[in-house]
Amino acid sequence: MLRRIARGTVVSAAACTAVAGLAGCSGQTSGARPVSADEVRAAGGPARPFGSHTFKYAAGTLRPSAARKTADSAVVNVYKQWKKNFVRSTCGNGWYQVYSPDADHPYVAEAQGYGMVITALMAGADTDAKKIFDGLVKYMLAHPSVNNHDLLAAEQNSACKSVDGSDSATDGDLDVAYGLLLADRQWGSTGTYDYKQLAVKHINAIKKSETNPTTHLLLLGDWSDSSESHYWMSRSSDWMVDHFRAFRKATGDASWDTVRTAHQKVITNLQSKYAAKTGLLPDFVVDTKTAAKPASGEVLEDPHDGDYNWNACRDPWRIGTDAIVSGDSTSLAAARKMNTWIKSATGGDPGKIYTGYKLSGSAFDKGHDMAFTAPFAVTAATDPGSQQWLDALWKKLAGTAVDPKVYFGASVQLQSMIVVSGNYWTP
Repeated sequence: MLRRIARGTVVSAAACTAVAGLAGCSGQTSGARPVSADEVRAAGGPARPFGSHTFKYAAGTLRPSAARKTADSAVVNVYKQWKKNFVRSTCGNGWYQVYSPDADHPYVAEAQGYGMVITALMAGADTDAKKIFDGLVKYMLAHPSVNNHDLLAAEQNSACKSVDGSDSATDGDLDVAYGLLLADRQWGSTGTYDYKQLAVKHINAIKKSETNPTTHLLLLGDWSDSSESHYWMSRSSDWMVDHFRAFRKATGDASWDTVRTAHQKVITNLQSKYAAKTGLLPDFVVDTKTAAKPASGEVLEDPHDGDYNWNACRDPWRIGTDAIVSGDSTSLAAARKMNTWIKSATGGDPGKIYTGYKLSGSAFDKGHDMAFTAPFAVTAATDPGSQQWLDALWKKLAGTAVDPKVYFGASVQLQSMIVVSGNYWTP
């Protein structure tokens, strides 16, 4: 149960009973004093509980036509399924881990990053959110990269032992750092972990070991250096522009503005030169030192590394999220370009979104997966003329049960729904 208090702050009923004098709590007089977010956190309640909708999105952002309470309930339903199937504490040591049955290894950095962001955002809907988050932090700290101990090793086996070199993966680290910033805002940093301090350490490590100092583009991991070919490559699904903005704010380091604008410039150029009709981005770009272009064939994963495939499928979610929370014109233009194409290509039918496209828009795989479908709901929300399309997508997302064998699609589905329902926020 939530009760509103002065200045729009929302706290749990438990917090009302824990802090004397909270305005709006049961039994308080009309003259009760306003309270700060710090007091709310100290009382055990999250500062931005799920469903409070206190973060303002950019003007013109659409929401599903479903009643807000109904949309929130749909998100919570998918979250409960996601948690039941993928959140584990079987390795002991007070650790929590996000299980990834469809990844190369049972536990991967990407999944742990997703888990930290999700649990911080779902606080208020899940009373165990902080306990799970702290268990994920403990797991992260126990599995450092061999190259930079302030980063997370990319892969662990079923015994939760780091494997395959124990180096890092950039996407996981970006979400770990962002999740820590969310946690600092939600619960403060005076408990078991100093979330803010850990976040800044992680952000600085990303800058040092996962960012190319020449191009200012993200590297694939801390294993990539100037002595090997991947140093002049980057993965489009790592281009989390809203994270770069948060890192700049948290550290005061203006170099994150340079990183952000470098990535936005590449997004715009790739769309213009290689996907003018669709706005789609490739999984991997090469030749970043000279003029970034889509990979030609396999450079890291498979022959479709230069197509819109299992990495780039997340780009509409990531780019659209920045457009929604910042109102940035560059992100907005990129998101709307993708939305215009997919809405037309499917005839407004989400069931016609397929699992793999050439940048020209032709599908090379006619499968279906939430990892490809859900992100387009975020780009739809950026376009005031796409209400019917957004509603169709939302119906698809809200009505699709989590497959316990498909962590990736479920995680992307849930996070896209958090954004579209108005429950995302920046720290």
